[in-house]
Amino acid sequence: MRAIAITEPGDEDVLKVVERPTPDPGAQQIRVRVVFAGVNRADLLQRRGLYPAPPGAPPDIPGLEYAGVVDAVGPAATALRPGDEVYGIVPGGAYADYVIVHEREAAKVPSGLTLEQAAAIPEAFITAYDALVLRGGLTPGERVLVHAAGSGVGTAAVQVAKALGCNVTGTSRTAEKLERARELGLDVALHVPSNDALEATLTKAEPFDVALDLVGGPYLPATLPAMASKGRVVLVGLTGGPFAGVNLATVLTKRLTIVGTVLRSRPLEEKIQAADLLRRTLTPWLGRGKIKPVVERTFAFADAPDAHRLVASNATFGKVLLSMTT
Repeated sequence: MRAIAITEPGDEDVLKVVERPTPDPGAQQIRVRVVFAGVNRADLLQRRGLYPAPPGAPPDIPGLEYAGVVDAVGPAATALRPGDEVYGIVPGGAYADYVIVHEREAAKVPSGLTLEQAAAIPEAFITAYDALVLRGGLTPGERVLVHAAGSGVGTAAVQVAKALGCNVTGTSRTAEKLERARELGLDVALHVPSNDALEATLTKAEPFDVALDLVGGPYLPATLPAMASKGRVVLVGLTGGPFAGVNLATVLTKRLTIVGTVLRSRPLEEKIQAADLLRRTLTPWLGRGKIKPVVERTFAFADAPDAHRLVASNATFGKVLLSMTT
């Protein structure tokens, strides 16, 4: 099979098309012919040698989400059959013609959704729901702050919060992204052109019950004063840097909770729970139009370096995908 491999740590040009053996599914596994794969910032970090794949994942083939067609099933697999269209998350290896997953890690693509649209769902929406609801305890009617509201997870988080009946505020360095996010349900748009303006801008808003921080760095200390009493801050991304000076007095007096979370390194059972979330909550929401995928651009398989460049540019709104058939 073909795959996009990281030939050595470095810039986008280290991504090369290679040939690898086609894997066979184990007892309760399925083999999926990947049609579209999502491009995520974790892939960019892995390419640079800053985010190694977890044990069991291909060390040099990135890709955390896919949409495709079941190609083969293991002898003990009973939930899916060859020909089923499925989507889901993997710890790595989705930049390839085939991936092997446990049958319970994959969800059927809902009727009316193309495989291209489906590939824009798993990582962004599972991350957003898991962070806001399962980690942040978000309940209907609460006030939500989403940093980087125009990113893949950001656009998903705005929709998840609105689906739960919450009031949603979003930040972005780009005014155009905020305008587009309004179409997804964003209630309040905060244009933050620089870090210097961040805290002053946030504290002008009403206090937030839950904040989703996809940036880190200076965003965390600037967010804490804007939180309501017993507010919850969920940290998912570190594009702004891994270090922050935090006023602990604010954490104490407001009785705040700060939670960090990632999906990639979770064990199999938690990955299966994530797939259950995709099947039981997100897929029905998609069917009812409560949420929708947001695709910025789809690149041909061999153009993975250009896809990485686009994601790194911070100019995207929603997801960037790879088409494995072009």
